Amino acid sequence: MLDSYYTVQPSGEGEQIIQKSRFIGYARRVETEDEAQAFIQEIKKKHHAATHNCSAYLIGEQNHIQKANDDGEPSGTAGVPILEVLKKRNIKDTAVVVTRYFGGIKLGAGGLIRAYSSTTSIALEATGVVERRRMQQISISVDYGLLGKIENELRNANYIISHIDYLENVTFHVLVAMEKVAEFQTWIVDLTSDQARIVLQATEYIEIPVQSKENKD
Repeated sequence: MLDSYYTVQPSGEGEQIIQKSRFIGYARRVETEDEAQAFIQEIKKKHHAATHNCSAYLIGEQNHIQKANDDGEPSGTAGVPILEVLKKRNIKDTAVVVTRYFGGIKLGAGGLIRAYSSTTSIALEATGVVERRRMQQISISVDYGLLGKIENELRNANYIISHIDYLENVTFHVLVAMEKVAEFQTWIVDLTSDQARIVLQATEYIEIPVQSKENKD
């Protein structure tokens, strides 16, 4: 399980006109090949009168599922350029469809590659890219006498408190980046003079919006 990776917001779209041809890019987060294929068919149905509906997708932690389809464009000028943009930006679990309505002017192989690549980028930027970061949920149980101190210190240190239980003791449920778990535990022990009960719970992902152009490398 990856500690961090980039993907897109649930879905979005963007478009541009190049030499009178209309290019519409659609991006969607997908976790299975069936979801990706269903999305592609959805766009094809929506734009059944389009000249081409070219597509590509990357799925899995190691991109073990990846497909590209030129849908009638010259081989290698549409699906692969879409796929290469996803790879270059390290974006996972994402499918993109670029619909083209031909405007009467041929673009040539190089022009097509640039058109499908740039439309993919426009679609990604319009949709929004997020970093999914895996966090360790940690519960910290302390006496009520430590409530104010612990809460203030956690908030001042910008830790994410998912919720607080007020029972026999007060229990803070905190999300901590995986690489900082040991450091966090030591900090809590020192902060409470070893008077806290610390339990590691499940891990979960949080999503942090990023500018898509910032995660190209």
